[in-house]
Amino acid sequence: MFKSQLKALSLIVFSSLVVSQSYSADDSKKLEVSESAFKCISALAASGRFFVDNILGNLDATLAVANSNSGGNYPPGSLLTLVPDEAMIKHQQGWNPATNDWEFFLLDLSAEGASISARGGAEVASPSGSCFGCHQLARPEWDLVCGVDHGCAPIAFNLEQIRAAQAMDPRCTNEN
Repeated sequence: MFKSQLKALSLIVFSSLVVSQSYSADDSKKLEVSESAFKCISALAASGRFFVDNILGNLDATLAVANSNSGGNYPPGSLLTLVPDEAMIKHQQGWNPATNDWEFFLLDLSAEGASISARGGAEVASPSGSCFGCHQLARPEWDLVCGVDHGCAPIAFNLEQIRAAQAMDPRCTNEN
């Protein structure tokens, strides 16, 4: 038992070293992201299974990539979310080359809005694992965005379960 615990601890320490060395953000290229950027999921534009927005106002360019059959690079300001309490936002080119300039967010949600519980690059992890760990498996043409056939590992939820989670976004209860 002790050997397996030591092995697990060693793996955690090694992973932390790799993550800390691969994360090199250039704050001059970081976008200002406030909690108000994270709206009710039904207020965002639908694209396949996920929803998109652009915090810089360039929604058409974000949708063009999201709806493309061949991929592309998302413009800065792109916000993507599959489930209400997780999102990713694209910063200016060069902000964090290790994550292709994406920042990952975990959110605490209520009817009043969203609060950011975690944010960052490769170090952000949801209960199901590292956000970047999954997204880095996407083929290059998909700009770290996972989809059914983008190269990422399958998620543990079917479309019906995803839609149920999307429908339970508590921020949407104040909509008329």
